[in-house]
Amino acid sequence: MGKISPVSAKYIVQASIDIDGTVERPDVIGAIFGQTEGLLGSDLELRELQRSGRIGRIDVKTEIKSGKTSGEIIIPSSLDKAETAIIAAAAETIQRIGPCNAKVKIMNIEDVRISKRNYVIERAKELLQTLTEKFMPDSQELTDKVSESVRMMEVMEYGRDRLPAGPLIDESEDIIVVEGRADVLNLLRHGIKNTIALNGTSVPETIIDLSRKKNITLFVDGDRGGELIIKEMMNVAEVDYVCKAPDGKEVEEITNKELHKALRGRIAIEQLKLEGGRQVSNSNSHPQPQIQPHSQQQRIVQERHEKKQNIERSEDFKKLLDDLIGTRGAYVLDDHLNILGKVPVTELPSTLSSLRAGIFAVVLDGTITRDIASIAERVKVQYLIGRDSRVNNSRINVLTQKQLSQ
Repeated sequence: MGKISPVSAKYIVQASIDIDGTVERPDVIGAIFGQTEGLLGSDLELRELQRSGRIGRIDVKTEIKSGKTSGEIIIPSSLDKAETAIIAAAAETIQRIGPCNAKVKIMNIEDVRISKRNYVIERAKELLQTLTEKFMPDSQELTDKVSESVRMMEVMEYGRDRLPAGPLIDESEDIIVVEGRADVLNLLRHGIKNTIALNGTSVPETIIDLSRKKNITLFVDGDRGGELIIKEMMNVAEVDYVCKAPDGKEVEEITNKELHKALRGRIAIEQLKLEGGRQVSNSNSHPQPQIQPHSQQQRIVQERHEKKQNIERSEDFKKLLDDLIGTRGAYVLDDHLNILGKVPVTELPSTLSSLRAGIFAVVLDGTITRDIASIAERVKVQYLIGRDSRVNNSRINVLTQKQLSQ
C-alpha cells in the first residue's frame, strides 16, 4: 500500500482515537482516506501522496473495552514541516468511523532526524569511551611508561668492581646501597637515582671507598640475609643509616609507598650500636622507643638524626614538586609524606577546609597565596611547598622551589 516505512520518514504524526462503538482497523484507515479526500486539494491528496512515497504506511492500533474503541494512529511523512502539519490537522476533522461517532486528536509530531541525531550522539559517546578505555591510554600513562623506560636505561656500571648503579652516584652526597641489580632497577623505577648495588654477599672495595666520602644508607631485604649483610657492612665500611624492606619482602619487589616508608624509617648507625646491635626494624614493625639523651653522645646522635631527617624531607618535597610542574595540581600529604590525594590548585582551599585535620604538608604547582596559607594554618598544616610564595609571615613552614634547589 505505502512505499516508505517509518524509518525513512522525516516526521511521525502520532494521534489518539476514541470511537463510540466497535470498529475494525480497516474501518479507521478507510475513514482517514475517505473523509480527507478533496479537503486539501490535489497536491495534498493522501492517496496520491502515499503512491508517490511521501506519506508512508498508516498504522492503526485499536483496543475495544466496554463496547468502545480507542487506539493510536501513526502517519509517517517525508513532506516538509508545514505540509506535515496540514495533514495532521486534516486527520482531526474525522468525526465518524463506520456508523459510530469518533474523535481524533493529534498528540505529537516527532522530528525523526532529531531522534536519530540524539541516538548518534549517545552512541558516539559510548564508542569513544570504549575506544579510550581499551586502546588509548591517557597522557599520564604514556608519560609514566616513557619515564620508566628512560630510567631503566640509566643503570650504569660503577667503579673498578663494575657495580650496577644509578646515574647520580658521583653527584650525590647521600648514597643508598642495596643488594643487587634488580634492587637498583626498582629504585630507579620510583625516581631514586643515587643507588648502588653490592652485587654479592661480600662488600666490594668500591663500596668501602664510597663509604669514606659519602653518607651511606644501607637498604636490605626483609629477611635473614639482610641481617647478615648489615653485620658485614658494619664491620668493613662506614655506614651512616640502615633500613629494611617489609618482613618477607625484597627491595626489588616493594611498591613506591613501601619504599619511601622504609627510607623514612631508617635508623642511624650510632643508634643501632648504642642499642647493642639489635635487629633493624622494618617499616611494618612497631616503632622503636626514643633514646633519651642522658649523655652528650646520645644528644649528638639525636641532633644528627633530626638534621638528616629534615634534609631527607626536603628532598622528598622537591621530588613531589618536580612531579607536579605543569599540571596545575596539588598533593595533600600525611605525616609520613604519603599522598592522601591530588586536586587542582583552584580547588585546594575548599579541599583543605573540608578535610580540616590530618594534613601534614601540601605541595602545589603554583604560588602560595595568603588565602591558602590562612586556611592551611586553620587546619594545622605544617608545611606548604610551592613554586613561589607571596607569604612573608606564617606559622607554617613555607618552602619554595628556589629554596629546595639550594
